[in-house]
Amino acid sequence: MLRIEIDGEPAAPELLARGLLANYGHFTAMQVRDGRAKGLELHLRRLDEGNRELYGEGLAGDRVRELVSRALGEVRDAAVRVIVFGPDEPSVLVSVAPPAEPSDVPQRLMPVDYTRPLPHVKHLGGFGQLHHRRRALRAGFDDALLVSRDGVVVEGSAANLGFVDADGGVVWPQADWLHGTAMALLERELPSRREVVRLEEVGRYRAAFLANSRGVAPVSRVGDVGFAVDEGVTARLRAAYDAVPGDEFR
Repeated sequence: MLRIEIDGEPAAPELLARGLLANYGHFTAMQVRDGRAKGLELHLRRLDEGNRELYGEGLAGDRVRELVSRALGEVRDAAVRVIVFGPDEPSVLVSVAPPAEPSDVPQRLMPVDYTRPLPHVKHLGGFGQLHHRRRALRAGFDDALLVSRDGVVVEGSAANLGFVDADGGVVWPQADWLHGTAMALLERELPSRREVVRLEEVGRYRAAFLANSRGVAPVSRVGDVGFAVDEGVTARLRAAYDAVPGDEFR
């Protein structure tokens, strides 16, 4: 970790402890390159809407921009999280860590019977996702795939799952998920549609991938179903995401 600030000041231990013990709040995570973040307006909207739902009032985008800019300082490339936390009056924490890239290793996903509470909010308290991800790692997979009790594919533990059909179109599972910023940006850039995908039907697609703020990672297996990793498909998806310009904080 390079830096942690709370409400624009160095993080005091008592404030960090308050956030840890309360375990109530919401956040967004973004990759910053050359002082810019892709889909910044989506991140700001997520924070504003999450704040309205959890705390009953909005969160001004200008304030978030100022706090992130202050925490970054002279750092141009970083992984940034903006966490709004607290049981009553919320504080805004900004963490600055070294930048991260998507995995080049094709991901193997273990389906698990689990869906997040309040799934449209990127909230704190990700015990369920982390628990199932650890289970997946112990079982020889790379991540967990969240599936509803009636067999509908939902999302990865920390990313949206997408498929590519025989015609090259992008298909996003329609479910109660978090509408990720990378997913939203790719929907703008590539022909996309949403449809209900059941676990037993995933083999009908040509390819699968994960998308989050780090970018796009190919998927080679969902449970017992294998996918041929098409380098051309991965390159097309990554090129579409990379082509999205970043937005400045200042």
